[in-house]
Amino acid sequence: MAKIDDVARLAGVSKGTVSNVFSQKRRTSKTVTEKVLRVSRELNYVPNHIARSLVTKKTMAIGLTIPHGNFFFSVFHNQFINGVVLEASIYGYRVLLDMIPIEEVKTPSLASYPIDGAIVLGPTEQDERINLLHQNQVPFVTVGQIINDGLHEATTVNNDNNTIILDICDYLTGFGHRNLMFLNAGKQMTVSIERTKAFELAMQKHQIELQPHMVHYKPDIHSDEYMTYGYDETLRMLGERKEKVTAIIADDDRTAFSVLNAINELGLSVPEDISLFVICGDLSMMHQVTPSLTGMDLQPSELGSQAVKQLMHKLGVLEGDYPDHVTVSSKIIERSSCSPVIGGNESVSK
Repeated sequence: MAKIDDVARLAGVSKGTVSNVFSQKRRTSKTVTEKVLRVSRELNYVPNHIARSLVTKKTMAIGLTIPHGNFFFSVFHNQFINGVVLEASIYGYRVLLDMIPIEEVKTPSLASYPIDGAIVLGPTEQDERINLLHQNQVPFVTVGQIINDGLHEATTVNNDNNTIILDICDYLTGFGHRNLMFLNAGKQMTVSIERTKAFELAMQKHQIELQPHMVHYKPDIHSDEYMTYGYDETLRMLGERKEKVTAIIADDDRTAFSVLNAINELGLSVPEDISLFVICGDLSMMHQVTPSLTGMDLQPSELGSQAVKQLMHKLGVLEGDYPDHVTVSSKIIERSSCSPVIGGNESVSK
């Protein structure tokens, strides 16, 4: 395991300077700080948190709050958490992973945890986690738009959800699809609200009349229907109601996989009868199913990394000018699950 002497020698500075970079007890130049942090990453140097906490009067820990549910972390979650942990370690911070049961969010425990700041993943409308952090003056950054009264100017990291949905709709309408079905995230999530508005704008842009069956919302995270959301809605819309859907946009890979099961049960095929697009999917898995799934690369690791940088700036660890809102780019990864509308493909039955 690397020691402070190793970092000092390779960086060409004194042990005191290395200590100052991590303890923030004394200011060091940006050039020296970056050099010490770079060498520390290369050597996997981890400073003594307990000793440093005694000096700085800080916990040297940040919280990562994720709403609790009866589900395993998706690859998006894992990659996001990985980005947070790796970036936080650069600045000598540990990460406290806090999966808060929905029914316990209103307790004061969140803001009393031994943390210097927090990252809030998946904010909802009037999110109680955000209100508690704000009321208790705990610095925080959200990954997603904030819709809390009086907190619209808080620091956020996000994808451009408006552009994401417009790009997806442009992509599908370019194949001739006009009968779309959007299996969105939970209705109270701010990402869902953003994407619904963008979908409505996309339909206007392409002069497609918005129908009631086009937009659906994932059930409550604790409900029995949460895990079978895509399967249930696909069977209901295409099987029971015989809606003329030619393309489905799925919120995540779990939803997409359950949609595939429903489509197969209906005796239909992807992409011959129904094109399928995944917004938030496991890029390493999308090509391992048949057909391989076209989707968006939302760069979850970069979202995590940028969230930590924003929080470090709020904590005074990083200097310089940082915007209050950081947007992480995304792009379409084209595979085999989307294709042009074939003549006669307006009917869902063979």
